[in-house]
Amino acid sequence: MKNFVKEFKEFILRGNVMDMAIGVIIGAAFGNIVTALTENVINPLINGIGGAEVGGQVKIYGGQYINYGAFLTAIINFVIMAFVLFLLLKAVNKVLSVGKKKKDDAPVPKSDEVLLLEEIRDLLKKENKKSK
Repeated sequence: MKNFVKEFKEFILRGNVMDMAIGVIIGAAFGNIVTALTENVINPLINGIGGAEVGGQVKIYGGQYINYGAFLTAIINFVIMAFVLFLLLKAVNKVLSVGKKKKDDAPVPKSDEVLLLEEIRDLLKKENKKSK
């Protein structure tokens, strides 16, 4: 049991676990900001411009309601979060690639001089093998 507790403590105190925990906390806080933006700014704008009620619901049998407005709000939240994460990832990749050289996938064609030198090298190798 003592060994188990020690292993768990080492696992928790690793850098990547702490970084992940911080990321989750910040992500949750950012999610709340996006939800507030959607519910308090975007939905009223949609309601005012289009006349559609984003916070609406449809009554079904037994006095139950389908809250399509909440579903649309969740979709809008997801799109905003995905877009922001895309922009962040793009910025991080750009920062990480600043010091790296670009690799060309296409091979560089050899010049005539290089081809001629390779041919001379190959002939010299053949001559060297014959003389031994």
